[in-house]
Amino acid sequence: MTFLLDTDTVSYALRGSGGVAGRILEHKPSDLAISSITLSELIFGAQRRKSKKLMRLIDGFVHDIDVLPFDEEAARVFGKLAAQLADKGTPIGTNDAMIAGHALAVERRLVSNNLRHFKHVRGLQVETWVQSEDE
Repeated sequence: MTFLLDTDTVSYALRGSGGVAGRILEHKPSDLAISSITLSELIFGAQRRKSKKLMRLIDGFVHDIDVLPFDEEAARVFGKLAAQLADKGTPIGTNDAMIAGHALAVERRLVSNNLRHFKHVRGLQVETWVQSEDE
């Protein structure tokens, strides 16, 4: 099984919360990837916080896993998906739709804690690796 990690999943891992880092370590780096959209969101957050530490953490994280380019196929899947969601009255936001479309295009399971949004995407395999504090 190969996975595409959503922005929130990487954020949990970088903060060392939710047990996500441990789940990541259970997999070979070749089984994990992030979308270039996720990388852009992570960098945006670090820049807004003016956090050099966070930028170093992001750089270290992406050094070990693939950052998949948002290519023509991903763009086509996203466009169709975003239109379908809008037509059904269940839009999930542009970046989330781009990441979902990317996961579908590269045939990877999306790992996200945002199940509320992604449950609306037909055909998308999604799971969360965030553990509650009770576990």
